[in-house]
Amino acid sequence: MQRLPSNRRARLPKRAFATFLLAATMLTGGTSLAAQDNLVYPVIPGFGGIVAVPSAAERPDPKLRYRVLFNVTKAASSPNKVNPSLEKVARFVNLLGADKVHPAGDIAVIIHGPATPLVLQNAPYAARMKVAANPNAALIAALQKAGVSIRVCSQAMVGNEIMPNQVASGVEIDDSALTTLANLQIRGYALIPD
Repeated sequence: MQRLPSNRRARLPKRAFATFLLAATMLTGGTSLAAQDNLVYPVIPGFGGIVAVPSAAERPDPKLRYRVLFNVTKAASSPNKVNPSLEKVARFVNLLGADKVHPAGDIAVIIHGPATPLVLQNAPYAARMKVAANPNAALIAALQKAGVSIRVCSQAMVGNEIMPNQVASGVEIDDSALTTLANLQIRGYALIPD
């Protein structure tokens, strides 16, 4: 076995610690545990908290038109938890709002695949998922209030046996996620995958 020089051996624990910190940051949604105490919610109360970093180099630009499409396909780790991809939308809106950028009507979300049930009203969601209520309902309403267009794929609804009258109020039922993804990107929306 080859031995490392003493100056190299001293760095290994630091690298391991740095890897641990990176993993911990990723597991907590991009913020360290200490930073979670400093979360702010400039537009969407209680969801998508951000940490103010005044010295950040690349920031939202009030001169740009933020036409953004979020593709939400993954289910939450548990049916009683808010969908992390949907919360990412709130984080983006909060980041823009912190810099006084308000792209009302220019942010859209298309929900399909395993994430599809998150659009259900409370009663059908609770019955299907065996939980008290849909943890995404308040977030959907808050996003809509902020001007975000929430959409669901009708093909995914059929596949998940979801009836149109079970879908949360204000959620648009699109022909298909494929069509929405193509149409909005052709119209100039930037795609953010989950």
